[in-house]
Amino acid sequence: MESFLQTMLLTFKVSIITTAILLCIALPLGYFLAFYKSKITPILETIVSMPLVLPPSVLGFYLLIAFSPQNFLGAFLLEYFDIKFVFSFEGVILASIIFSMPFMINPIQAGFASLPKSLYEAALTLGKSRIEIFFKVLIPNIKNSIIVGIVVTFAHTIGEFGVIMMIGGNIEGVTRVASIAIYDEVESLNYALAHKYALTLFLVTFSILLLTFYLNKKDKL
Repeated sequence: MESFLQTMLLTFKVSIITTAILLCIALPLGYFLAFYKSKITPILETIVSMPLVLPPSVLGFYLLIAFSPQNFLGAFLLEYFDIKFVFSFEGVILASIIFSMPFMINPIQAGFASLPKSLYEAALTLGKSRIEIFFKVLIPNIKNSIIVGIVVTFAHTIGEFGVIMMIGGNIEGVTRVASIAIYDEVESLNYALAHKYALTLFLVTFSILLLTFYLNKKDKL
């Protein structure tokens, strides 16, 4: 397979898997952070928001150290579960999930927090269970927040560089995503191919964001 096509397919594969997993995590976690206030809530909110201010190389470095087969956690996962996160596709997915957390969870948490309390109470008085209220009442009412979370997470993931480079390296067909390929081609003075990668990412992210803003505007009309 042509290197460019292989790298772009891998990039989109990482973004799709990361976005899907984060959506499954963000719905219950965003609900918890929006409606339940306890001593651990500020700690969870801090952990979720840390990637917004933490340099990607710092996060990538500690993931590299934590999951290295030379250390306890990495050796344990490799020996008992045959899982290796360092310089592997699985490691790239893990790093992308951690680094893109706030881009999915924060909009969904804000969506839940913006709902009037009376909406939940009215559904409860009608005999709906908590699960029914969550899936049939609350989630449909934060549809726009969920769309924003999905779009921003996807767009952010396809452009991520530092944390993926640290834990995944630059292995063609395994961990070499488009952002790393751009850096690699520039280092090789192959500006034409670097431009091809960069322009593809630019057009994809621009199209996704434009479509999202158009759909949100249409919903408000």
